[in-house]
Amino acid sequence: MKKTTTFQNSLIWFGAAVSIAEILTGTSFAPLGFSRGLAAILLGHVIGCTLFFLAGLIGARTGCSAMETVKMSFGKRGGLLFASLNVLQLVGWTSIMIYDGALAIDGIFPTGHWIWCAVIGALIIVWILVGVTNLGPLNKVAMAALLVLTLVLCRVIFFSGAAVPIPSGGAMSFGAAVELAVAMPLSWLPVVSDYTREAEKPFQATLASTITYGAGSCWMYLIGMGAALYAGESDIAVIMQKAGLGVAALVIVVLSTVTTTFLDAWSAGISAESLCARVNGKWVAVTATLVGTAGAIIFPMDDITDFLYLIGSVFAPMIAIQIADHFLLRRTRPRGDIDSRNLAIWLLGFIAYRLLMGVDTVVGSTLPDMLLTMLACLLVDRLAPKKTRTVGSSAQR
Repeated sequence: MKKTTTFQNSLIWFGAAVSIAEILTGTSFAPLGFSRGLAAILLGHVIGCTLFFLAGLIGARTGCSAMETVKMSFGKRGGLLFASLNVLQLVGWTSIMIYDGALAIDGIFPTGHWIWCAVIGALIIVWILVGVTNLGPLNKVAMAALLVLTLVLCRVIFFSGAAVPIPSGGAMSFGAAVELAVAMPLSWLPVVSDYTREAEKPFQATLASTITYGAGSCWMYLIGMGAALYAGESDIAVIMQKAGLGVAALVIVVLSTVTTTFLDAWSAGISAESLCARVNGKWVAVTATLVGTAGAIIFPMDDITDFLYLIGSVFAPMIAIQIADHFLLRRTRPRGDIDSRNLAIWLLGFIAYRLLMGVDTVVGSTLPDMLLTMLACLLVDRLAPKKTRTVGSSAQR
């Protein structure tokens, strides 16, 4: 299999970070004010990107896809639950990203929302057919354009007006804001190993991917918050229109949507392969794009906050168990077809996350939930009979 360079991995994750969805999420931080909003964005991304790095490193070390690494902790059949849930959430993300992109473009060039959905969907399919290991030249051009155009957007937002008073009555708490910042990198945890597994230099590529994604994502959140604070507008399409960006705005929205959503659709195909070895991941990815495009045309998807929290409650305890198994307990192969012990711990972690959502902590819900889940893994392993604990363990590669 053709390997990806560290630079190629960085380009992939810069493209993932630059998205309309992340900018729109950033507008929610404006009622906190610039200083507290920035602090919440940075703290949330430190937490989320640390988990992102650890999840990606598991795949990079083992050479396994994200859902194949899940089977190491939950068993060959137990992992199918998460592969199924991952395909569903990735199709959901595909729809959301196409919907947001088409909505933004139609605000600049009003042609018809469904037309822009179809255009974006078609371009994503082109990216899929080219394939992740052959995207080098195409991604270099796309990322260079995105970098320049987002710098222009920053200038328009931060240097074209004074801060606009934002009503604070409906402001979320600092802890809730941190959790919303964690949510975006967290949503990539069931995906990141699909790309780090193909890296020439596993550690370097994973670290570069994490830094690139984290910096890019913080930047997008900051653009969104700045748009609300300094431009008095949360609709990024309106800001671009006022700035007279025209065709440049079209390029920003289309490229950012395509480069991010491609990863969702591509990973839906890889996850489907872990469900059934006979399916062709590339064509599943094309199908996911078509379904996502249809969903974006048919259903309204303006508020994704609940969707983000649902993803967190499902995948945060899952990755916590993987981290505990791989880095602390040194397990590198499945323990039977179904690891009922880890599935029970995951269920407790899922319930704990939902309960923690009602508790206002300064670090949000994800970090406490994952620490509790990892602690449960270690305690159960310590209390289990020695024979049970050693089954399925082997030296770390």
